[in-house]
Amino acid sequence: MGVNLGDVVPKREVEMEDLFGRVIAVDAYNTLYQFLSIIRGPGGRPLEDSEGRVTSHLSGILYRNVNVLENGVRPVYVFDGEPPSLKAGTVEARRERRREAREELEEAREAGDEERAYVKATQSASLDEWVLESSADLLSLMGVPEVQAPGEGEAQAARIVQNGDAWAVGSQDFDSLLFGADRLLRNLTVSGRRKLPGRNEYVEVRPEVVSLDAVVEANGLDREELVDVAILCGTDYNEGVRGVGPRTAVKVVRETGLETYLEVEGLEVEGLDAVREAFLSPDVTDDYVVEWGEPDRDALLEFLCGRHGFSEDRVLKALDRLELDDGDKNQSRLGVFY
Repeated sequence: MGVNLGDVVPKREVEMEDLFGRVIAVDAYNTLYQFLSIIRGPGGRPLEDSEGRVTSHLSGILYRNVNVLENGVRPVYVFDGEPPSLKAGTVEARRERRREAREELEEAREAGDEERAYVKATQSASLDEWVLESSADLLSLMGVPEVQAPGEGEAQAARIVQNGDAWAVGSQDFDSLLFGADRLLRNLTVSGRRKLPGRNEYVEVRPEVVSLDAVVEANGLDREELVDVAILCGTDYNEGVRGVGPRTAVKVVRETGLETYLEVEGLEVEGLDAVREAFLSPDVTDDYVVEWGEPDRDALLEFLCGRHGFSEDRVLKALDRLELDDGDKNQSRLGVFY
């Protein structure tokens, strides 16, 4: 879920053509949760193959990546490693919320309440071993590179951007800015509309770029102070101060500083130094490789259609969109990246 800094973050809408040739380090977990939450049928049931295995994420990976590759954007998917011990409480709380949602989902289905069932189904989505392994398999067959983070995926994605190997982190959350990413790209889609989770409504969306420099300049803060703002609001590593939102937090940090405010108000942030350290010096690695390959059409057809029941006609049409327009049908759209 990440920290909510939306009220103090200036965003700039861009067109997909503005992103041509850009490398985007995609927060894989954030993106997969989107697919599992939104790509569902009546009553919130996920897409499944003949053996009952969830395939909503596979559909999302295929069509999202065809869209962005067709528009000249180069995605790199960054997968989470072991979560920091500071995050244990958040992980357990999320697990409990999903368990409760699954129970309420069954109740809604038994009552024939499809609208409530849809809401609870989206809330119960989880990234199990099957989802992660099959996602990695499909990305590999598409020639899209993956990076395994030692810790937080967003922190590793931010590192890839810092190293100049990607232009921005692709995520809906703002945490990558706290980890030091120069840029965040939200709404990496070309659909122009997105279904609201749990509701039969759609909203118009366009890609948004958030610059770390613009954020700190607009708020009169540096990155370290921005982390303190997040700590006041609440992060995956700590509970925030009740009643303190992003605007108030910016004012507090800018005018008095976090420690002084906590002392005056008689408050305490458990493990304050450790929380700061988690953002400012996260567990990341420079031992990664970012290389694109050619899609394996035959293997993709076998994987998606032969094993998981996808429509061969739809998959072929999607893959054909990766072909260059110069008549050379043996060269993938990925060829423009070499």
